[in-house]
Amino acid sequence: MRGVGRMVGIKDVAQRAGVSVGTVSNVINRPETVARATRERVQAAIELLGYVRSESARQLRAGRSRIIALLVLDMANPFFVDLATGAERAAREAGLGVMLCNSAQDPAEEAEYLGLFAEQRVRGVLVTPADPEGHTLRAFGRHGIPYVLVDRTAAGEESCSVSVDDVEGGALAVRHLLEGGHRGLVYVGGPPHLPQVQDRREGALGALAEAGLPAGALVRVDTERLDVASGRDAGARLLGMSPRPTAVFCANDLLALGVLQTLFAAGVSVPGDIALVGYDDIEFAAAAAVPLTSVRQPAHRMGRMAAELLIEETGEDAGRHEHRRVVLRPELVVRASSMPPRHP
Repeated sequence: MRGVGRMVGIKDVAQRAGVSVGTVSNVINRPETVARATRERVQAAIELLGYVRSESARQLRAGRSRIIALLVLDMANPFFVDLATGAERAAREAGLGVMLCNSAQDPAEEAEYLGLFAEQRVRGVLVTPADPEGHTLRAFGRHGIPYVLVDRTAAGEESCSVSVDDVEGGALAVRHLLEGGHRGLVYVGGPPHLPQVQDRREGALGALAEAGLPAGALVRVDTERLDVASGRDAGARLLGMSPRPTAVFCANDLLALGVLQTLFAAGVSVPGDIALVGYDDIEFAAAAAVPLTSVRQPAHRMGRMAAELLIEETGEDAGRHEHRRVVLRPELVVRASSMPPRHP
């Protein structure tokens, strides 16, 4: 009968089978060293009692966890779902598991999760930082647990990173809109403290400069979050502008989809009245009521590469590991939301 109210331990199995604790340990870890009859008796006791070995205790003795942690900004964003899928596949192939957590773009929650990872002594951490100053990661680094930045470029030499050139991505979006003849542009940027938001705006301003246009030609609209609700709110602000912009570039696709909802509800034609470009190229972008032009980030590839770097840094050849900064190229995917209107 299984124990009630407490965990069944290795001592319980040993007592039930009439053997020593060491014999039970051998059956679990080195079964070939135990006589068949004894091994079968111990295995029967394990099954009867429902004993499950403590993986955390085993890892503590071995000095190495089989769990890596992944901390992202927003698990409601399909971009991070794709990123997590790539990381999980690489981890599985290496015999590791992934603990997935969501900071909700909050540096305080990020700090709490990093503290939890340290307590659990995870093998390593993949993180898209919410703290723009890097204070939480610097504190975490004192625990000696390796980490890799994802969707962010490492500023120093203390970690690897895998990111996309967001400056180039912002430039791709605005060059496309300028080529369509637009001159009244708005950047719906999300929280301005996030480096991704800053870099995409920098690229947009660079494209304006290339075209000989002033920075003032790009009006910035900040939002508290990078989600659809914030995009709807931004869309309402766009409708109140005078003159109304003819083109909008959003820092991610969720914002762009929210803007599209508001414009559609107000009877504003996209792209006839306002052209719209997003960022990330999530699956929903192509399935929107007006298929959304977007700057594609290879999210699955980013997650996989980041996990591979972390696995390398924490594996048997960790001594040979050298920190690397991997920067991938974005790609503009043009769809109906920014196509120039057809003239008769």
